Amino acid sequence: QEQLVESGGGLVQAGGSLRLSCAASGRTFSSDTMGWFRQAPGKEREFVAAMHWSGSVTYYADSVKGRFTISRDNAKNTVNLQMNSLQPADTAVYYCAVTRRGYTENRLRLRISYDAWGQGTQVTVSS
Repeated sequence: QEQLVESGGGLVQAGGSLRLSCAASGRTFSSDTMGWFRQAPGKEREFVAAMHWSGSVTYYADSVKGRFTISRDNAKNTVNLQMNSLQPADTAVYYCAVTRRGYTENRLRLRISYDAWGQGTQVTVSS
C-alpha cells in the first residue's frame, strides 16, 4: 500500500520561500499523477498543483501560477513543491496526494480524484 509523507513546512516571512517534499513509497508511481492541495483554517481543501510522474505535464491553480513549481526527484522518489514569493494568503496545511487514473486537468483539480493522501505539513506566512 502506498504511503505519502510530506515535509518542509514551517514559518516564513512574506516574500520568502519554502520547499515542500512528498516522499512516496510502497509501490511504483511511474504511471501516476501527483497533486498538492492546501487547506486554510475554516476553508475547503483546494487544489494547488499537479504533475504526472513522468514530468511531462503540470497544472497550477491560478493563485500560485508563476510563484510555485512542482517537480519530481526520481532518485529519491519524491515530488516537490517550490514556493516562492509567499504571501499570508498561502498559509495553510499542505497535502500531497496521488491518483492512478489518467484524469483530465479539470478532474485533477478535484479532491475526489485522488486515491491516497499524506498527513499534511503546516506552512505559515507572516506579514
